[in-house]
Amino acid sequence: MTTDLRRALGLFELSPKHVLMAVAAGVATLGSALTLAAVSAWLITRAWQMPPVLDLTVAVVAVRALGISRGVFRYLERLATHDAALRGMVSARTRLYSTLAEGDPAATVALHRGDLIARAGADIDALGDVVVRAIVPICVSVVMMVAAVGVLAVFSPAAASILFLALVVAGVVAPILAGRAAELAETEGSAARVEFTEAAVLALDHGAELRVAGRLGETLAAASSSNRRSVRARDRAAIPGAFADAALPLSIGASVLGSLSVGIALYGTDGGSPGGMTPMALAILVLVPLAAFEATTALPGAAVALTKARLSASRIVATLDSTRPSRASRQRTLDVSVEVDPGSRIAVVGPSGSGKTTLLMQLAGLLPSEMAVDGARFFAEDAHIFETSILENLRVARGDIGADEATAALVGVGLGHWISELPDGVETILVGGARAVSGGQRRRLLLARALLSDAPVLLLDEPTEHLDDAGGADLLRALLDRDDTVVDRSRTVVLVTHQLPADTCADQVIEIEHSSTTTVHDGADENALRSVGSRRTLGRTRERRWSEVDEL
Repeated sequence: MTTDLRRALGLFELSPKHVLMAVAAGVATLGSALTLAAVSAWLITRAWQMPPVLDLTVAVVAVRALGISRGVFRYLERLATHDAALRGMVSARTRLYSTLAEGDPAATVALHRGDLIARAGADIDALGDVVVRAIVPICVSVVMMVAAVGVLAVFSPAAASILFLALVVAGVVAPILAGRAAELAETEGSAARVEFTEAAVLALDHGAELRVAGRLGETLAAASSSNRRSVRARDRAAIPGAFADAALPLSIGASVLGSLSVGIALYGTDGGSPGGMTPMALAILVLVPLAAFEATTALPGAAVALTKARLSASRIVATLDSTRPSRASRQRTLDVSVEVDPGSRIAVVGPSGSGKTTLLMQLAGLLPSEMAVDGARFFAEDAHIFETSILENLRVARGDIGADEATAALVGVGLGHWISELPDGVETILVGGARAVSGGQRRRLLLARALLSDAPVLLLDEPTEHLDDAGGADLLRALLDRDDTVVDRSRTVVLVTHQLPADTCADQVIEIEHSSTTTVHDGADENALRSVGSRRTLGRTRERRWSEVDEL
């Protein structure tokens, strides 16, 4: 997984100059704090001796300067760190998009909805956090811990040894425990929570169908089991997390008490003689460790950021590797010959999982195939409905669509009555996106979007899904007709459907029983088309009831 992290960070093209500037500013910030602690300790104890005021002037000015410089350098460090991280994130996203665009199209097609957005969004953000919360803080902390131990060694090697051991606990052991807690939470806990959410939503949204299928009890049991695993994972993660949280204050206390004990012993031995342990040196011996531990406070967070980044890196690298065309992807084709002539009407029918959608993707060039058709555009059945106006949702296909054209297209796909009842017509905002419409309205809206595109070849995936049998049959006939009512006769239509009416005007009907078994019927063969249509109609009700529950 560390190798994956290095590969993923390679996408960032981090500039050494920007990283070094951030580290230098961070060192200056904590250096100011460390020096401020030492000077303040000297000033307090020296002022207690009531020397001439001029003896304290330099120290007073230094304290003021160090207090101001600490804030200035902190700002510069944040500026440089975020500049490096944001530049890297832009570079990483650009290279990720370019690799996906130039690589095997099956890499993006195989991803579930939202997975690609998660990799280009949250996963890249997690890698960006490595720069801000891990790389720079770790480098700064190492430098400052060495400097703090060195300063203390000048006054007492024993106190320096105690500080070193305490810094190891706070700067090494605590981050390891924090990383372990984060790993448990991110792997076991997150996976269990996702499973619980999916099972709970499935039971809430589809309880009736699951009860009919006899799977409601199984789904509820799965949700309960996932919830228990999530709680157990959270409890396991809390144990190392608690020790990590306790390590810092315990280390600070042990270091301060240890340094104080050593200082008192040395002060009592030499009695404050010249060259021995003076009151000022004793104060420095006690206060410097307090400032030194400021360098370790960011390390547990750095360990958590690294843990999350390693998991994100593994997903990003897997996505990049999948873009390389493999033998399996080259062979992912269907044994069928499709004649896509200008203006032709082609219907593809077959059961779920037989490869109908794969055929459309091959025609669109989204999957490697020799059947790719120029000018073809694939319109998926699960295309996104945005939380904006109906008109803007249609303009996804073509940006210059006007209100009248949009209304005409909606009327053509059977949404005329619905549009006429909306107070703002096509300017109505779909609050919640797809949740604002029914399944049938969503399907017709997506179909209108496809018809309004300027693609000469329309590849329609299940355009009548979620429609009643009569309405779906009428819409299929209209899409496969050549009377210019719905689709211009010059445009080619290739559509996938489970149910094909017998009296369509299709030029070809491709019946796919399995990925290796296909039958091509000529549109003039009315008996063959009637046979296909009747078989699909008879089996449709049962297939819809059970296959949709299984797919849930």
